[in-house]
Amino acid sequence: MEEKRTNLAFREFFETCRLKAMQLALEEDRYLGDITTEATVEESQLGLGYVEVKAEGIIAGVEVARQAFQSLDSGLEFTASVKDGKRVYPGERILEVKGRIASILVGERTALNFMQRMSGIATRTNMYVERVSHTNASILDTRKTAPALRYYDKDAVRIGGGTNHRFGLFDMILIKDNHIDAAGSVEEAVRRAKAYCKERGVTVKIETEVRSISELVRACTSRPDMILLDNFMVDDLAEAVRWVKANGYGNILLEASGSVGLHNVSEIAMTGVDYISIGELTHSVKALDMSMKIERA
Repeated sequence: MEEKRTNLAFREFFETCRLKAMQLALEEDRYLGDITTEATVEESQLGLGYVEVKAEGIIAGVEVARQAFQSLDSGLEFTASVKDGKRVYPGERILEVKGRIASILVGERTALNFMQRMSGIATRTNMYVERVSHTNASILDTRKTAPALRYYDKDAVRIGGGTNHRFGLFDMILIKDNHIDAAGSVEEAVRRAKAYCKERGVTVKIETEVRSISELVRACTSRPDMILLDNFMVDDLAEAVRWVKANGYGNILLEASGSVGLHNVSEIAMTGVDYISIGELTHSVKALDMSMKIERA
C-alpha cells in the first residue's frame, strides 16, 4: 500500500474504504440511538473520557479514534499523548476526549474496537519485524483480513513496521497453485499474465507461486517480478535462494510463505529471501487490552 498512497486513484479508493468502514461501525452500534445513555445521562452533562492501556504493545489507531469521536460530535476536544507506532505500557494514559459525556459514550466502543484490533496487529507485526531485523527480509501481510476492515488492518501492519503486500485482487497479479493448474503449467500462467498486461496496458507486478525447486526453475525462465516459495522447508528455501542467484535471476524477488511463526521466522529470514508473508498478522488478532474511564466536569 505504501507506493499506492501517492497515486490519486488509489488514495480516493482507500479513503472510500476508510469512510465506509467507519460509518458502518458507528451505525451498527448506535442505529436508533444509545438508549442506555439517553436514559441515564443528561444531554448537557460535560466531562472527560480517557483511554488507558492495560498491556505492553505498539499503539495504532489513534487518529482513527479521533475520527470516530469527532464524526459523532464535532464539539468534542480530542488530545492524544502518543502517536501511532509508539510502544506503550500498562497504566499509560494515551488519549483524552472532552465535551458532552453522552457523545463520548456513544463513540467509546467503536473507537476502542478499532484501536484494540489495530494495536494488536501492530504489536504482533512488530514482534516479527524485530525477529528479522538482523537480515534484509521484510515482513509482509496478506489478504486474510477482517471483511470490510482491510484498510485498517493493513494500516496497522504498516504502523507495526511491516510491509503491505497487494491490497486486493486488482493491484497485482499473483498466480497461485489453482491458477497454475488451470493454465496447465507455471510457464504458461506467467506467459498469459504478461500478455494480458501488454494487451491491456496494465502496469502491475507479476508474482507466481511455486511448490518445488523444479517448478521454481521453470518459473524463473519466464522472469516474473516475484516468486512465492510456498511451504518450503528452510533447507529448500536456502537452496532456492542459492539457485536463483547463481543462475542469473537475482533480480527476481523471493517471498517465503506458509508455516511461519515467531519460532522460525528468523531462521527463514537468514536463508536470504526478500519477503516473508504471514497471514497470522491479521487473521488471528489478539486485541491490545485498553479501556476508557469517564469523569464528570
